Amino acid sequence: MEKERVFVGLSGGVDSAVTAALLKKTGRDVTGVFIKGWYPPGMPCTWAEDRRDAMRVAAHLQIPFVTLDASKEYKESVIDYLIREYRDGRTPNPDIMCNRDVKFGAFHAFAKKNGARIATGHYAKTENGRLFRGADEGKDQSYFLWSVSKDALKDALFPLGDLHKEEVRRLAKRYGLPNALKKDSQGICFLGSISVEDFLRSEMHPEEGKVYSEESEEIGRHDGALLYTLGERIAVKDAPPGPWYVVNKDLETNIVTVSHGRPKPVAHETVPLSHENWFGEASGELEAQYRYHGPRVRGTYANGSFIPRESLPEPLASGQSLVMYRGEECLGGGIIT
Repeated sequence: MEKERVFVGLSGGVDSAVTAALLKKTGRDVTGVFIKGWYPPGMPCTWAEDRRDAMRVAAHLQIPFVTLDASKEYKESVIDYLIREYRDGRTPNPDIMCNRDVKFGAFHAFAKKNGARIATGHYAKTENGRLFRGADEGKDQSYFLWSVSKDALKDALFPLGDLHKEEVRRLAKRYGLPNALKKDSQGICFLGSISVEDFLRSEMHPEEGKVYSEESEEIGRHDGALLYTLGERIAVKDAPPGPWYVVNKDLETNIVTVSHGRPKPVAHETVPLSHENWFGEASGELEAQYRYHGPRVRGTYANGSFIPRESLPEPLASGQSLVMYRGEECLGGGIIT
């Protein structure tokens, strides 16, 4: 009987390395694939180092290794989208588009062309095209997968779905993986240590502006209105002691309005959505999340909108992803309009 062929997205990190090791132990025909994205010229980026780490993992596991150039898809679907959304005053989520168009788009198409399924180091579970939260609540990444196509999800394997991060680290040491002690990346998808703010500063050159309180009193200065999202806690220059949270921003005047302390709960009759994608039927009582590891809000879905049963603890921003769950199952979601 022919072995099932699986292409594992090897990023150079621990999670994808353990993913490849676990799949090899099941007897599958495993190939490691490093997905090359687009990298901003003149900014520090670890992609060459990450690729070397991925190659070392493949060599240690004695599996084939290839590089997939997805720079075109990454530039168009992630970088251009990120800049466009911030320029228009919205709050994008580049990791969601990276998953949809790169990891489960270009990578999935490449694997399918070669008769293989795909596997990644995501902390999530999938079964027959359905998506579920990962066992490790602190690492669960189902939120970032709501926009992936159902076809790609059916072809995907998530070996880490039932594991906690501590177990993955222990397995990396047990298998003697060369990157077992490597720290997790915290930046934008594929850009390593580069933060969204640093990237936006280099691309858009934001200007300093005025900060006002909710009482319309000028209290300090900010680094550029386009850098901030609604509900975000920020540092305000020359202002009285905080904490300060963004409740409004005006890109034309470059003015940011803040509240002293957490914003008051906001009542929404409906939250309209666009670019919806569904794995299951969004009927009956649901829970929704409007940011990663954000609060779970009860409500229902109808006619392209989420109808919350309770006030939201903070203002919503256009462009954020709202993802809906029934219990542990992720049903899908959309982008807040």
